[in-house]
Amino acid sequence: MKITVEEEKCCGAGQCVLIAPEVFDQRDDDGIVVLLDAAPAPDQHEQVREAAAVCPAACIHLDEHA
Repeated sequence: MKITVEEEKCCGAGQCVLIAPEVFDQRDDDGIVVLLDAAPAPDQHEQVREAAAVCPAACIHLDEHA
């Protein structure tokens, strides 16, 4: 799995950080998503999928075949 994020679309809701804190963080100054791990381990894939699904800005993109 390979993850990309569109920072310019992020609204800073933080749902991704709550669901997958090993993969996502937020900038302190404005809350915009920070991608910590663009290729997470298989045991984190389910949380990453959930984080992408609940993102209100739809700014998390997954390539399941990477």
